Amino acid sequence: MHDLSTTLTNLRRPRLLLRAARMGMASYNRGRDLKRITRGDVADSSGRVLPRLLALEEDLEHRRCSGDAGYSPARHVDILIALMAEARLWLRTTAAA
Repeated sequence: MHDLSTTLTNLRRPRLLLRAARMGMASYNRGRDLKRITRGDVADSSGRVLPRLLALEEDLEHRRCSGDAGYSPARHVDILIALMAEARLWLRTTAAA
């Protein structure tokens, strides 16, 4: 899991995307939002869902950087919200263990 922590620490995205995601974290509800964001792929622990969220986010970042017409900033923010909230939860549980 150390690789996951390093990946999260080294993630660099535009300030506007991160600011929007931080604001959205206040209304994040894992039970409601995670199923929608991952399109049904819900894991029981943050450590298990984080790799999936990272893959989704990486794909959107690639689309954003390449100018893909199918890129959705709203979806990107949604995934960043989930990623940041799940990372926070994961860090809390690993620190408590």
